[in-house]
Amino acid sequence: MSCHPDRHVSILATGAHLPGDPLDNDDLARVTGPLPDDVLEGIQVKRRHWMVDPATGEHRTSTSQMATAAARQALERAGVEADEIDLIVVSTASPDHLLPVAGTYVQEQLGLESVAVIEVRAGCVGAVQALDIARRQLADGTYRTALVIGVEAVSPLLAPIFLGLDPHRVRMRDRLTVYTFGDGAGAVVLRAGEEGSAHEASRQVFATASMGGRRKPGMLIVGGGTDAPLAEQQRRKRLMDIKLDIPGTASFGPRVFVRGIHDMLERSGLSLADIDACVLPEGNAEYFAGEYGTAGLSQQDQAILSKNIVENLTDVGATGSAAVPLALDAGWSEGRVRPGHTVLLLAIEASRYLYAGLTFTWEAPCPGK
Repeated sequence: MSCHPDRHVSILATGAHLPGDPLDNDDLARVTGPLPDDVLEGIQVKRRHWMVDPATGEHRTSTSQMATAAARQALERAGVEADEIDLIVVSTASPDHLLPVAGTYVQEQLGLESVAVIEVRAGCVGAVQALDIARRQLADGTYRTALVIGVEAVSPLLAPIFLGLDPHRVRMRDRLTVYTFGDGAGAVVLRAGEEGSAHEASRQVFATASMGGRRKPGMLIVGGGTDAPLAEQQRRKRLMDIKLDIPGTASFGPRVFVRGIHDMLERSGLSLADIDACVLPEGNAEYFAGEYGTAGLSQQDQAILSKNIVENLTDVGATGSAAVPLALDAGWSEGRVRPGHTVLLLAIEASRYLYAGLTFTWEAPCPGK
């Protein structure tokens, strides 16, 4: 353990990658049938990007290739060469292979012979957890420059739901799953400054918890694991499948969010009024925000929060590990996250009803400035 004062850790830049052309709701209606207008309004996803061709199911890229594309943009914006990176931390629930981990393929594609690689197997909360892992290792002097990536490819699980079927014969609950998710990658470059340069104004606070220990999973990805003999898995209708507890996530998800935000505010000593940008990827979704009051968030705090949420769900869909870095990249690129802003990253994950939060002061000027 380092006996020196913590180094100040800064985010230098972000990057993003969305595969292919956007698919709007009319595009999906043609391959998997339509959703009622009120349901579309509730999930608020109008466009998403998929790594698979929705007509054929063909893979047009891979998880690690999306991660590398986002990383290259972040590195270019930061003015950092790939060989300056000494730590890569990747979060994903959809790697190219179970082993080697996806981060080693990013390493290979960036041309790095030797670099520290850590991988977090998670959904939405994973990128925030990965950022904190990297931040701590930079702060204590273990490494100096880190690349953190959240990446997800959900469409390979979605295509088998409708491929080869009459779109109007796809079950409504399956359509809802298909319309909800998108693929993509977001990347963040972090660098440590000199020893003792950390200051109170930039104090970074982290918290995470799983609240679903006594509940059935809100989201379950079945297949490819060790829950059953492989021969038994191969006899299933679909080798891999994604299952959602939609009523459970709608009712319990907001409680996870409210617990998470109260935890973060208590640990940081901040109030919601002190937060300039709350990066919460699904924070404005009707099914979610409509339950804030029931979950314990005051009307006053809801009013404050509504003004500083940074999210891009409408344009990218629910993107798992990529959600927070994609929303952060959009916020920074569009000027909603600016130097001097107090930023709260807050991810909510339905799998076991987890949250992960991180607060810090933003320092990087807008891209191109």
